[in-house]
Amino acid sequence: MIPTLTDLRERARKRLDPRVYDFFEGGAGGETALHENEAAFRRLALLPRVLRGAATRDLSVTLCGDRLAMPVLVSPTAFHRLAHPEGEPATARATAAAGTVLVTGMAATVPVAEVTAAARAVQADAAVWFQLYLQPEPEVTLALVRRAERAGCTALVVTVDSPVFGRRERDARHGFDDLPAGLAAENMRGLPGATDDRPRDIAMSPGLSWDDLRRLRAQTRLPVLLKGILHPGDARIAVAEGVDGLLVSNHGGRQLDAAPASIEALPAVAEAVAGRIPVLLDGGVRRGSDAAVALALGASAVGVGRPVLWGLAADGEKGVRHVLELLRAEFDHVLALCGGGSPADLGPDLVVARGSVRGGEAR
Repeated sequence: MIPTLTDLRERARKRLDPRVYDFFEGGAGGETALHENEAAFRRLALLPRVLRGAATRDLSVTLCGDRLAMPVLVSPTAFHRLAHPEGEPATARATAAAGTVLVTGMAATVPVAEVTAAARAVQADAAVWFQLYLQPEPEVTLALVRRAERAGCTALVVTVDSPVFGRRERDARHGFDDLPAGLAAENMRGLPGATDDRPRDIAMSPGLSWDDLRRLRAQTRLPVLLKGILHPGDARIAVAEGVDGLLVSNHGGRQLDAAPASIEALPAVAEAVAGRIPVLLDGGVRRGSDAAVALALGASAVGVGRPVLWGLAADGEKGVRHVLELLRAEFDHVLALCGGGSPADLGPDLVVARGSVRGGEAR
């Protein structure tokens, strides 16, 4: 039997320490936003077109100058060595083999230079983007940007939905507030202000503003995308500021539990952007059909986070490869069933609310 994502999730649950599994799986507060990310997709259906002459399909998309073999990328998630001893390099190799983008992050348990090297040992031009939290000290942010540039990252993904840490009740119940001995956020070592080789804490600050983002953009030539946009007003500001892309995301339900599902926020953000920059989405994508729905509603690509961790925990690099291949095959299958030859053929007319089609028409 070919393992499904549900199978891999169960394997991961059985193999991981319950504290670690709950750290990966958990959300903020009562976990409403976490569960709604998946449930909101189930409330939507695809209304396929037929006899469209799409005998062959090209799944590729280009984002910020990087070509992806499919419109699915790997979103940033923390501490991969909690899931598997090989950690982020295993994820990087699998992602490169799939021909898509890995967004590695500040909270990686392997330095960014080793992550990019692992990806490029598989594919010489593998695309690796670096996820960044703006730090209250500008010199620390700049040092992280330079580190990502030296490592060969091709874009920066700035997470903007975390002025403070989310309140995660599963972690509190377990007392899970630090990494086990031998693991650390390796990108946080050797930064300005450090008095020894111990990694700095990743800081959150509600005082950060668009001015801080402007400072960052003035210091790098890399494309800058913002992750965590839900409000169309913020999307319009981002476009006016010259940002290179947006990632509609509620942080996997790990920040504001009262936030809407990512897919619910997508249409208004896409409308505000009006095609001027790429709009991506993550949160709740578990099937190729979810990716198709998101693209039809205005996304250029989708990101997956937890499914990658399930694959990594279940079977290391091989497990991550399986996750990405499964999503690629499912998306290709759904695209064919909807009469499409490329992701661009998916439009909002193909998406309806379940229960809204009567007498052959969407209402």
